[in-house]
Formats: sequence, structure tokens, C-alpha cells
Amino acid sequence: MSEYEQIQYQVAERVLTITLNRPERMNAFTGRMFRELMDACDRADADDEVRAIVVTGAGRAFCAGADLERGGDTWSGGEGKGGGFRLEAEGDTGGQLTRRIFDCHKPVIAAINGAAVGVGITMTLAMDMRLAAEGAKLGFVFARRGIVPEACSAWFLPRVVGISKALEWSMSGRIFRAEEALEAGLVRSVHPADQVYARALELAREIADNCSATSVALTRHMMWKMLGADHPVAAHRIDTAAIFATGRSADAKEGIESFLEKRPPDFKDRVSADMPDFFPWWETRRLADED
Repeated sequence: MSEYEQIQYQVAERVLTITLNRPERMNAFTGRMFRELMDACDRADADDEVRAIVVTGAGRAFCAGADLERGGDTWSGGEGKGGGFRLEAEGDTGGQLTRRIFDCHKPVIAAINGAAVGVGITMTLAMDMRLAAEGAKLGFVFARRGIVPEACSAWFLPRVVGISKALEWSMSGRIFRAEEALEAGLVRSVHPADQVYARALELAREIADNCSATSVALTRHMMWKMLGADHPVAAHRIDTAAIFATGRSADAKEGIESFLEKRPPDFKDRVSADMPDFFPWWETRRLADED
């Protein structure tokens, strides 16, 4: 896409900020926003200047969920002014988005600056860290709308907060506050609303300024992909290959020399060109493959 209508895409100091940008609709999710977010992920992965990503919302909300402007016809297909939703070959749009974030090469941090319900909260489950505004209203409200959690929530949410809390939130559909999310481990920390983005940016810059981009990409994939492994040996196999490959890299030499010389590192290896030969080690899976 040459330009975006419902998100903003801004890179500064090696950190990309993606802002959901429909403040008049509390950044409600549409088919257009989905396509723009998917394109933004592809664009960020292809740009070696992007070392970390922060996702936030414009105005007083993060994302109020799917745009329900079409009322009972929301799921009937087609796109109205708000953008209805239809069954696509690759599944629901929320699931496609979380799977794309899952496969991202850059760390992704959610700065939940206000309300996040429905897809507004499920889209963050594949992100690596979540920070939230004090008192922000969150909710997996699907059962109260006669539908079910989407965006691969049945895989992500129990892994983040445990099965009992995941079921409580999803079966009750109730709204809860950021403070409860913090207690359950859904969010990393809670801050005044006007500080959430700044704190998320601090985290992103800590990664971008101090760490090898290739090391971060490998680490992210190793951690996420191993969540489904059936034995520690699966992790041992990958980390053995990775430690020997990265240990011979230019970034490893720079990391050691900068440490010994007590100076900031200047890592130059690029995700686009300098990943180990075995990367990616996993088989790409599509919805059709599961039939």
C-alpha cells in the first residue's frame, strides 16, 4: 500500500510506531485496518532500520473492537462504511493478524492507552509485551455478542494467563480493568494514560539501542515457536544451532569487544541478509493445511 488511511506508520530512532487511527470510532477494527496492519508488518520486517515496534491507539482508546456499524449484518460479508467482515480463505482477519505478528522478526510492544475489547485486546496477544493505562477497560466480550473469541485466542490467551483465567474472562465476557490484567499477567505494567506510550517507547529503544537485530529476531522466534514443543530437546536442538551460528557472527565479535572496551555496541548484522542458514527452521503452516 502506498499510503494508509486507518493507521499511522512512523519510524524514529530505529523504532516503528504503528498508531490505530480512527479516534472518532475509538479505533474500531475494520477490514481496511486489517489490511493496513498486515502491510505494515510486512514493511517493518523488510526494513532493517526498524529494530522494534510499538502499537498504540489515537485518542482515548486503544481499540474498541470490531466496527459494529453494520449491526446484525456485521458478519454477513462485504464492506460498508465501517467495513464488514467476511469469511476469507485464510480465516478470520483477527487470526490472520495475530499469526502475522507471531511470525514477525521484530519485537512488538502494545501500548494500550485506553479501552481494548474484542479484537482490540485479542490482537495484542501475539505481541511480546503489553503496557496499559490505569483504569483502562479490557474485555474478551465475544460470548455477550453471541460469538466466540477469535484471533487464535484459544492458543495465545491460556499461554499468557493460564487456562482458568482465560476461561473466566472468555466465558463471562465481562469488562475488567487494567489492574486486574496486571495481576493476572496479561499486561506487564500499568501507567497513567499519558505515560503509557512513552514507557513502551523506552522498552523498545532499550532493545533497539543495545541489542543485535539478528539475535533479537532469533530469540523472539525461539521463545514463541518453542511454546508448542513436546520436549526440551526441541529447544536444545535449535539453541545449539543458533549459539554456534551467532557465535561466529560479526555481531558476536562486536558484542564482546564493546563489552571489554566499555562502550556501546555498534551491531551491523541485518535480519534481511545475515540470519543463519537454518533460519527459518519451522514449516510455514496455512489454514488449508489443517483440513
